Amino acid sequence: MSTPAASPRDFIRTTVAEDVQSGRHGSCVVTRFPPEPNGHLHIGHAKSMCLNFGLAGEYATGQCHLRFDDTNPCKEALEYVESIQEDIRWLGFDWNGQLFFASDNFEQLYQYAVFLIKKDKAYVDSLSAEEIKAHRGTLTHPGIESPDRTRSIDDNLELFARMRAGEFDDGQYVLRAKIDMGSPNINMRDPTLYRIRHVTHHRTGQQWCLYPTYDFAHPLSDSIEGITHSLCTLEFEDHRPLYNWVLKECDVACHSQQIEFARLNLNYTVMSKRKLSALVTAGHVTGWDDPRLPTLKGLRRRGYTSASIRTFCERIGVAKRDSIVEMAQLEHAIREDLNLQAPRAMAVLRPLRVIIDNYPDDQVEELEAVNNPEDPRMGSRKIPFSKVLYIEQEDFREQPHKKFFRLAPGQEVRLRYAYIIQCVNVIKDSETGNIIEVHCTYDPSTRSGQSQSTRKVKGTLHWVSTAHALEATIRLYDSLFLKANPNEDSDGTDYLECLNPQSLVTLSDSRVEPSLAYALPGARFQFERQGYFCVDSVDTLPNKLVFNRTVPLRDTWAKIEKTL
Repeated sequence: MSTPAASPRDFIRTTVAEDVQSGRHGSCVVTRFPPEPNGHLHIGHAKSMCLNFGLAGEYATGQCHLRFDDTNPCKEALEYVESIQEDIRWLGFDWNGQLFFASDNFEQLYQYAVFLIKKDKAYVDSLSAEEIKAHRGTLTHPGIESPDRTRSIDDNLELFARMRAGEFDDGQYVLRAKIDMGSPNINMRDPTLYRIRHVTHHRTGQQWCLYPTYDFAHPLSDSIEGITHSLCTLEFEDHRPLYNWVLKECDVACHSQQIEFARLNLNYTVMSKRKLSALVTAGHVTGWDDPRLPTLKGLRRRGYTSASIRTFCERIGVAKRDSIVEMAQLEHAIREDLNLQAPRAMAVLRPLRVIIDNYPDDQVEELEAVNNPEDPRMGSRKIPFSKVLYIEQEDFREQPHKKFFRLAPGQEVRLRYAYIIQCVNVIKDSETGNIIEVHCTYDPSTRSGQSQSTRKVKGTLHWVSTAHALEATIRLYDSLFLKANPNEDSDGTDYLECLNPQSLVTLSDSRVEPSLAYALPGARFQFERQGYFCVDSVDTLPNKLVFNRTVPLRDTWAKIEKTL
């Protein structure tokens, strides 16, 4: 008997462990990750992946199947099949060749439907979708039986065969289960099992025009594959009686066990495929890989690592009730990961020109900069220092608050890895009054790392040499929505009405240190005092650097300034 590896214990893992111990399902553990190939995966799917692949991996003989539930050809495409496999591999999981499609089972599913008809447990119905909905009833009123419910078994078999043969139009007939129109569970009121759809399927082509519903294909595909534990999100809890009914009435050999868990809901974003698709289609974002989206492609382009997402999913755990998880937890996971592995660099996002009056005009020094103080093995790099520099505009105040410890007239600061400078003059545009440049002096005895440099100052600024810095476009990303729960429309607000107009701020005149000249797309860095950034994998060219901000660092002064 296989034994689970050490892992955080939750109610699902407890149940599975008890099943293995008792010999249920032959002491086997076979899970599945069943995406529909009708869109790209998001971080909610990552939680499901971590649970299904992770749980199976905790047992020596455990397996997790990747199965595409491709039963609705109207919305499915090969593009999504390939994208989903790419995302799963990126997240660090592998299905070990166990790749399945619900469409592989179409013939067997059809025969199961015929079996139900012969048992008088299913019938062909001519009611329209609207009529079926109207007949279904409510939570307080039972449904109304269709006039076709008493159709003979032979007539049902003939019509169902003709449905398969393509003799009828879409919606002209459906196959419904014959269960109980008075059931308190609306899902058990003769649910639809098959629909006619004259649509080309991405795998079977035009072989079929009759497609099973998810509620019929899902339990039977689980059984066909020998799935022991079918893990679903909570919206399928009310469907579990139907799941079990299908398996029981079809007299299958393997009766899979459905267990529900809470789906992942993050604040300040949406997880619905429908809503994500609407954002893409309407041009509110640039595509499915827009870094503002919670899609795995968007998170990857933004600079999130697969390890940070897996850590996040592990920490939020598996619960029985829905809740909203703070985005701060995801941001903490990526900061924690990148802090250890991301090399440091200096970048000035909004440049302000600084001239050191007493520094030699033609002198250039190569200063030593640490690549990552968390990992000495990453070594150091050389950065050029010269008379004219750029610092951040926000690091200078002409009339500073007493708690502002950055550069100001008469005030001293240290330049990172370099010298202490003091502001002596400010040059402004005569018409606009805007600051053009700041003049300073430096103390040669205060170079960082020199033993004689003992003078202390309260502020340290990052900088780049103007003559050596590289131009770069910097994209600053923020939450896509202003409302913490854009899914909640009880106040009458549509989710599109609370889009954040500042969710993307593009800075086209930024400067970065020259060591980044050969940074590859996807490379991640910590821009000192700014945050973690990733070289954009789409728009970066050999002569055009584009960086996406993954997550900012905490800004102590910004917090103080808000309280003043």
